[in-house]
Amino acid sequence: MMASFDLSSASTVREALILTRTAFRESELETADLDARLLISRLADLASHQLATNGDLPLTDAVRGKIERAAGERLAGKPVHRILGTRDFYGLSLKLSGATLEPRPDTETLIDAVLPFVHDRVVQTGCCEIVDLGIGAGGIGLALVAECTQARCLGIDVSLEAVTTALTNARELGLSARYSAVTGDWFRGVEQHFDLIVSNPPYIPTADIASLSREVVAHDPLLALDGGKDGLDAYRQIAAQCRTRLKSGGQVALEIGVGQRKSVTELFVAQRFELSQVVADLGGVDRVLVFAGG
Repeated sequence: MMASFDLSSASTVREALILTRTAFRESELETADLDARLLISRLADLASHQLATNGDLPLTDAVRGKIERAAGERLAGKPVHRILGTRDFYGLSLKLSGATLEPRPDTETLIDAVLPFVHDRVVQTGCCEIVDLGIGAGGIGLALVAECTQARCLGIDVSLEAVTTALTNARELGLSARYSAVTGDWFRGVEQHFDLIVSNPPYIPTADIASLSREVVAHDPLLALDGGKDGLDAYRQIAAQCRTRLKSGGQVALEIGVGQRKSVTELFVAQRFELSQVVADLGGVDRVLVFAGG
């Protein structure tokens, strides 16, 4: 249910920002100031810095109505990027849908971890063939092909809506020539071999999902969150399937949840992979594991 929010007393963009920010703070939204700036700048069609330089612009009735609806949704718990329908990831603006997670900054750690390998592979062979498993909005694969013009990526997701969203993003970013996506259950039915396998799979233990923030529980797709009883179901499947899909000298790079480094590593070592890199996110949490074919 959308909360009520009234901007009838605001006559300028700056006044709308102040009222929205105040309402968000009073509701104890964790990122109240940032959320207010994002909503107001996007809906008023201003760059973020223009909120300071152009704040005295008159607030039109059309923009007032948009802000009131959006702020009401945010106060009711809908994440700001779900309201706007897009989220930036590694310099790309990605459309979201109900079947896709919001790409988070922590996942950018995976891009940083594997880009040197992608560029090296291009130098060695002239191309880098990538597969992204469980693509959501397509952020990981699209970021990699955007950063390396000799890379190509196939995205695979069980959700047709997610695949459609990723393909839309590829088209709007001008990357369709080197990015494709299909529906599928991990590697089942895929015969192609790849230089690099990447994935941010569901890794939340089923029992822990109810304790996540209301923004996540109510708006992120359960399919992209639930990793089974111990959070490792997806890793088991990927570990069992990816060796026969990896080219000689290839790598596998995975995002992991808090405290999963040891258990995920054991799954891949059992499949004769060798852990070659552990990368922490900005919070110092082990976030990405990179495995060599062994």
